[in-house]
Amino acid sequence: MPAKKEPTPPAAPAQPPGTGLSLVQRALRKLGLVRDIDFALYLPMRYEDETRIVRLADTRDGDMAQVEGVVTECEVVYRPRRQLIATLDDGSDTCQLRFFNFYPSQQKQLAVGAKVRVRGEMRGGFVGRQIMHPTVKAAGTALPNALTPVYSTVAGLAQPVLRREVRSGLARALLDETIPVQIGLRGAWDLRSALSFLHYPTPDVSIAALEDHSHPAWQRIKAEELLAQQLSQLQARLERAAQRAPVLPASTDAAASSLHAQLLAVLPFGLTGAQQRVGEEITADLHRQIPMHRLLQGDVGSGKTVVAALAAARCIDAGFQCALMAPTEILAAQHFGKLVGWLDPLLAERGLRVAWLTGSQKKKERDEMSAAVESGEAALVIGTHAVISEKVRFKNLALAIIDEQHRFGVAQRLALRGKAGGDLEPHLLMMSATPIPRTLAMSYYADLDVSTLDELPPGRTPIVTKLVADHRRDEVIDRIQAQISQGRQVYWVCPLIEESEAVDLRNATETRDELAGTLGDHIQVGLLHSRMPTAEKQAVMAAFTANEIQVLVSTTVIEVGVDVPNASLMVIEHAERFGLSQLHQLRGRVGRGAAASACVLLYAPGDSGRVGEAARARLKAMAETGDGFEIARRDLEIRGPGEFLGARQSGAPLLRFADLATDTLLLDWARELAPVMLQKHPELAQRHIDRWLGTKAEYLKA
Repeated sequence: MPAKKEPTPPAAPAQPPGTGLSLVQRALRKLGLVRDIDFALYLPMRYEDETRIVRLADTRDGDMAQVEGVVTECEVVYRPRRQLIATLDDGSDTCQLRFFNFYPSQQKQLAVGAKVRVRGEMRGGFVGRQIMHPTVKAAGTALPNALTPVYSTVAGLAQPVLRREVRSGLARALLDETIPVQIGLRGAWDLRSALSFLHYPTPDVSIAALEDHSHPAWQRIKAEELLAQQLSQLQARLERAAQRAPVLPASTDAAASSLHAQLLAVLPFGLTGAQQRVGEEITADLHRQIPMHRLLQGDVGSGKTVVAALAAARCIDAGFQCALMAPTEILAAQHFGKLVGWLDPLLAERGLRVAWLTGSQKKKERDEMSAAVESGEAALVIGTHAVISEKVRFKNLALAIIDEQHRFGVAQRLALRGKAGGDLEPHLLMMSATPIPRTLAMSYYADLDVSTLDELPPGRTPIVTKLVADHRRDEVIDRIQAQISQGRQVYWVCPLIEESEAVDLRNATETRDELAGTLGDHIQVGLLHSRMPTAEKQAVMAAFTANEIQVLVSTTVIEVGVDVPNASLMVIEHAERFGLSQLHQLRGRVGRGAAASACVLLYAPGDSGRVGEAARARLKAMAETGDGFEIARRDLEIRGPGEFLGARQSGAPLLRFADLATDTLLLDWARELAPVMLQKHPELAQRHIDRWLGTKAEYLKA
């Protein structure tokens, strides 16, 4: 829900959303907490038990304990560093309280003789019992009768404030039943009692049942959530079935003279069986008047671009226009280069052309391209989000192809759909190199038809993946020299540190300088970074493609679709910071030619001398398999579906509570109930969707 904007003079630019909100309101908005129901459904990530006080003598090392006593000593010491140390005596034993960061008010609160209640993790040691940074309150206040919720939060939003906001939102929220009793859930837990219990559970409840979401109250919440998701997807599918798209008849040209046939003839390779099968699935969709809504998924290098080119040819044969959008100019240029090479000469014979639209074009060039699009002379339009700007008008757009669809915001996908003109919707083909595991295809992607390219073109070489600790960096540089001496090229990828582009640029620049110094003057080391102007990026990529640059140091702008067959070594620095699918995408930039290729994952153990558990699982998966579908399955295991699919809902995962791996019975129940509810109780179904998804239901239509 967009924030209200402050009134501005007509000439002034619009103010950013959120202007005029307090810091707390802005922080709440960041968490997606706007409506009362949002607060009610914002469930704790864990709980603290503040319902009882224990004797110090009864506590053990590692216990989270709450004790009351009198402060007998309190002083600030400066060795080995400034800290506040107090001693607490509860009559059964004493305990040391230690603070490394503290305010004068805390020192005052712990004055000798003060009676206080403290809570924290008990540690035993040679100095006796000790609690580091406990929470401190005045003694004697009433104990709560429920566990204290701890919510996930953001900077600027303290737990007490968030707890207060959630409590008042929960009290105000309308939580009447939306699932009809005769077809729905039977059991003791209605929605209000389930939510109230999960925010404030009684102390006798099993903490394990709360944390693993197996408690009956959790079952009720998960069932509701899965039902909302299935209802919204079914609704989106039914709405789409009511829409009309241009019907693309088979070409009236003699088979051999159709653009499709001519394109097949000029391709320098034959199609794989998978490419032929998927091509037929797409063709069948284009012959129908219901808009195609198909996801084409295939592992890195499986030949999705060719399938897209052939679908575009079918569309142009039928007398319509096709648009292809990629998330970055580098990727758009790659498609453009390939497709122009294949299609331009064939289109020229028909008096047609390929047009190119990006944000960085000069006005004159952009206007010329836009005119070609509006007149219909440009049969295929390729570019970035500039393709959907309001100024670009199509004559008769029938097919929109979106590459790496998870990188596009939902609003952009919806805008592209509005380009067909009249009451018609364009057919939509979305391509992704991040394969979707089967459980997700049945639930999150239930509104999509999925085509899979499960066969790599012949000639692709398997890639050897090695894990190398950062202290063995010299060995990696030796390997780079060996590859270059054989005429090969190398990628070196530096991680992005979020919200710190200046640091990224410095890291990448330092790495480039270090490599250039080590490798010597005869080896050219290039730099590619997201802040470089587009023309400069393209010049660097062109120089790398032409082997004028032997080592390309880059942040992740080379992740998808970049194709340099001579590159045979990929080094990923701080590989432990990257996501699994991102690592797999980067690895797919090598192994595109005949040379044996390798991917080196340089990792830096933390202060503990070890890599974190999730990072270790990601690196292990990379070392053990090169199969994108297996990688996707493991990624789902490591991250859970919310994060795995976050981008599909523009950063807002649709399932927050249910787990597709363990809640299959609830998912089956929801899939069965959704069509019945939509048919017999449409108003309740709509209220249920609105409650759980709010504006997110729109996302499924993209």
